[in-house]
Amino acid sequence: MTAQALDGESLRRLTDVITSLIRSPMIGEADVVHDTFVIERVLPASPERVFAALADPEAKRRWFAESPSHDVEAFEMDFRVGGLAHARYRLKPGGPFAGAVLKSDGTYLDITFGRRIVEASTLTLGGRRISASLVTITLTPASHGTVLTCAHQGAFFEGADGPDRREAGWRRLLDQLAKALAH
Repeated sequence: MTAQALDGESLRRLTDVITSLIRSPMIGEADVVHDTFVIERVLPASPERVFAALADPEAKRRWFAESPSHDVEAFEMDFRVGGLAHARYRLKPGGPFAGAVLKSDGTYLDITFGRRIVEASTLTLGGRRISASLVTITLTPASHGTVLTCAHQGAFFEGADGPDRREAGWRRLLDQLAKALAH
């Protein structure tokens, strides 16, 4: 086989084909899946105590970050409007992504003491961004504690965990928060 030089027109057509293949989604994949879910929990603590469990890095790490399914390699929070949140986990054997790094990077957009936290974040798995989310947590006093409402708005990219798994994950996290507050 001999190499031949492409004329200008042939090179342009080849470049156009390659560019369109790079920019188009793979067959059977959507560019992005949008989803919103809302979870409400009645927690056995005052709004101030619930807020502290969300705002204090050590307290939040215990119920939010630690898990038998991964090692926590980093967990940092600069809890103020404009502050950053960063978590890095290495997934343990037993799951489909054993050894992979899961990383979350966020920014606090709004904080109203004892009432509301709004955070925008991205999630990467193995160095590939899989989602972008806006999470709003509101706290409302109730007769037996606090009603926590978690509204999650997400854009899930190719290879993402998807809306159903993300909602299930948030439900588990809020169960863990309830257990932490019960003690």
